[in-house]
Amino acid sequence: MTDQTSYNVLFLCTGNSARSIIAESILNRLGTDRFNAYSAGSHPSGQIHPLTVDLLAGLNYDLDGARSKSWDEFAADSAPQMDLIFTVCDNAAGETCPIWPGHPTTAHWPFPDPAAFEGAEAGHKALFAEVYGMIERQIEAFLKLPFDSLDSATLHKRLNEMKPEELTLSK
Repeated sequence: MTDQTSYNVLFLCTGNSARSIIAESILNRLGTDRFNAYSAGSHPSGQIHPLTVDLLAGLNYDLDGARSKSWDEFAADSAPQMDLIFTVCDNAAGETCPIWPGHPTTAHWPFPDPAAFEGAEAGHKALFAEVYGMIERQIEAFLKLPFDSLDSATLHKRLNEMKPEELTLSK
């Protein structure tokens, strides 16, 4: 892609309460010095889903400063310039996004919405854990890409070919 030593990555979802927050947390942990992850929503809920908080806190993620926020914050001149932007839900992918400064590489990685689950609490928690695992495996595969040797067009193609696995949890 370039000779950059670190990349800014934005994960987008509609509510910015579960999937995008989880993806941001995982990439910040696994990507260490190479990636700075952020998340936002097209219509942020204003709070992180309580089961997202419980899951990530239980896995020893630092949630200081984590919050549900609008993607408009990242389209502003004062925002960090993004290198990569991923939509992690079909709703956000279908919306008209802001114009992103710097023309970042984009991809769509749709994951099921655990926040939309209706049913018993045990099933709800299990779905959050399964979606977490899906996102973690997707990010692990992403981190194996040879960023330094890929031009922008090839990177875009490879990222969009990386489709998340199908959800196997029965409801």
